[in-house]
Amino acid sequence: MPLITNLDVMLAKRKMTLTELSERIGITIANLSILKKGKARAVRFTTLEAICRELSCQPGDILSYVPENQ
Repeated sequence: MPLITNLDVMLAKRKMTLTELSERIGITIANLSILKKGKARAVRFTTLEAICRELSCQPGDILSYVPENQ
């Protein structure tokens, strides 16, 4: 998949656990885990906004595009 999630990297940089982020933004750990593993088929803008707010980052820090042929 050409979209790569860097949620684990951002969590490590902020010294925050997935559980802590889940509690802060009101999203289940299971749903955040799916996003973190790159298995999500969609992400709500409200979810992305909440993640960026809590991690003090931009959407591009969480998601990146890498063409498949590279």
